[in-house]
Formats: sequence, structure tokens, C-alpha cells
Amino acid sequence: MKLNEKIERGLVALSIESHVNVVEKLAQYLALITKWNKVTNLTSIDNPEQMVVVHLLDSLSIHPYLGGSRILDVGSGAGLPGIPLALINDDKKFTLLDSNGKKTRFMLQVIIELGIKNVEVVQSRAQDFQGQFDHVVCRAFTSTEDFVKACSHLLAPGGHLLAMKGPAESAVTPLPGFKQTIYQLNVPDLTSERCLIEIGR
Repeated sequence: MKLNEKIERGLVALSIESHVNVVEKLAQYLALITKWNKVTNLTSIDNPEQMVVVHLLDSLSIHPYLGGSRILDVGSGAGLPGIPLALINDDKKFTLLDSNGKKTRFMLQVIIELGIKNVEVVQSRAQDFQGQFDHVVCRAFTSTEDFVKACSHLLAPGGHLLAMKGPAESAVTPLPGFKQTIYQLNVPDLTSERCLIEIGR
């Protein structure tokens, strides 16, 4: 199966409407990850077809839970989930945050080459960054508690933290002053279970 076709089928399975140019840009994005991965450790996965499922479709599975207009992706790394989400949500503004200079340079190159207008890249630690966002998203934090401690100051009033996790990581004790809701994510062709922990005050 061609890569573009696999991407398109995944978007249909996620009930995401897309245009041909969005599918093409998602494919180009994976090509850039593959190219840069040879010299910069962006991801342990080097098979583009696997990347479609594990990176693109996994990232896009949280699309229904994104409200508001300002989204922060913390520890974005190769731009996940921020870049795929930005490509299908051109009405929202995304900020991609990472402390690693090589990874922020990669993300900047993606934005230039794909002509993405609704994304900015910032090199910083979450604890040192300032701003107000409707959603703060993360795939990278190992501990949900650490995520809340590092990022809760970045939430606008009524905003939510969105932690993407596996099933074993979803059984967390709510932190004092915060409410949490756990949603099961259905990622097409992914055998392992995924969930989203939504945390708000």
C-alpha cells in the first residue's frame, strides 16, 4: 500500500476530513523525519509505514478533544503531536516547545518546507516558559504528576492539560485541586491501547 493511501485510510478511520494537499504534507513530513533521523535521533522507528500508525494516527487520535484556539505541545521532539494536528486544524495556533536544539531546528525546517503558517517553535523547558493556552498537550512526560507540576501555570482559565498515555499509565491519583477524565483512544491499526488523560482545575 502506498504511504499516501495508508495515511488517507487512517484519516477516514478517525473521521477526519482532509484534502489531498494535507495527505501529501503529512507524507512529506514523514519523509523529513526519515531523512533527519539518519543524523539526529528523532525517533526509534525508521519504517515510514509504522510511522503512519505510531506517530501520525496516534497524534491525530486526540483531534476531537482539542477545543479553543491556542494549543501548546510540550516536549514536542519531532513535532508530535503538534505538527500533524496543526495540518488539520488551520484555524488554531500551535506552539511547539522542546529544550533540545537539534529537535527545534528540525521542527523549524518542517515548518519552512511544508509552508505551515499556524505553528511557532520555541526552544525552552516547560518550567521556564510563559504563556496562556487553551490546551497543553504532551506525549513525552513519563509521569502525569510531573506534567501537571511543570505545565499547569501555562493554562488559560478553563484550559486543560492533555496527557497521552498507555493503559498502564492511566491509573493516576488525581492531584489536589485538579479534576481528571480518562478517554480511550482508538488509533487505527495500533495493537497497543492508548488513552488520553484530560486534567483541569
